[in-house]
Amino acid sequence: MLKKVWVHTRRGIKFVILFMIAAFLMVGIIAFLYKPTYSVFIDGEQVGYTGDRTTLQHKINDYVENGDGSNPNIAFVQIENLPEYKLCLLKKNIVTNDDEIFNKIKEQGIAYYKYYAIADNQEEKLYVSTFEEAENVVNSLKEKNSSNVNTISIVEKYETEIKDLISSEEAISKLYVEPVKTVTVAKTNKKTTSTGKVNTSTTTSGSKASIGISLIRPVSGTITSRFGVRSNVRSSAHTGLDIATSRGTPIKAAASGTVTFSGYKGSYGYMIVISHGNGVQTYYGHCDKLYVSAGTSVSQGQTIAAVGSTGNSTGPHLHLEVRVNGVAYNPQNYVY
Repeated sequence: MLKKVWVHTRRGIKFVILFMIAAFLMVGIIAFLYKPTYSVFIDGEQVGYTGDRTTLQHKINDYVENGDGSNPNIAFVQIENLPEYKLCLLKKNIVTNDDEIFNKIKEQGIAYYKYYAIADNQEEKLYVSTFEEAENVVNSLKEKNSSNVNTISIVEKYETEIKDLISSEEAISKLYVEPVKTVTVAKTNKKTTSTGKVNTSTTTSGSKASIGISLIRPVSGTITSRFGVRSNVRSSAHTGLDIATSRGTPIKAAASGTVTFSGYKGSYGYMIVISHGNGVQTYYGHCDKLYVSAGTSVSQGQTIAAVGSTGNSTGPHLHLEVRVNGVAYNPQNYVY
């Protein structure tokens, strides 16, 4: 009995050894003739092979994020169909074609350029490469007291075709308009007479205070500067929300209340302040015309002023603030 067991055991061991030798030989033959690689497909079509998927994909990602370096204004490149990879065994005499695959990716790429338009009365006049250059143009026009400084604005552009870009010095020269010399005469202008008091401290809070009232949008437009943003055009964090729209657009009271200030206030330009009770106030800055004076009771939705670009402003827009006990809170917590 033991002898039979031993015979069967020896046969089993021999079979296992033979199987392992055969498997080893097969693996060796495969390793000698083939190499592991990746078959690359674009939109379901095989375009070649790569031996280093990670390096190829990193190169493609860099191209999508930064372009090919041919133009510093390329913001990104849009690719409709990114490659797909499938692991396979490839004969060693077949050459991979990473460069050819990458060029096929580039062929379908759509480059988007980032640059800045400088507009006068919302009409794009010329274009510069960076925001710093655009800001320099606006600040220089202010320093030179150009007569069109209150209608100049900056527009960020993302386009598939880039405009002709010029230097900030050339832009200043082209946009500068000699101030009109006028003789000052005494006149009565209701808009220029400030009435009431206003708190213009730069104290802000990032939290949301309970104001106990509902606000409506004073104007419809495009938000161009958000609460808390810092910029070279102001000395502190932004205490309100800027909504760009055309000059003369009616400004409506966000809620009913009493006008506590109406007039010109430094960098705010012509401004209206409405008190709504319990320390809650709304500010409406950079107005072109003021239609109410301090002490006037206004209802929600009533027209109180017109959009302008007075004070520290680079284009027609409403500067809206929401304050509680003098502290400025983010208007987007309550409206927009």
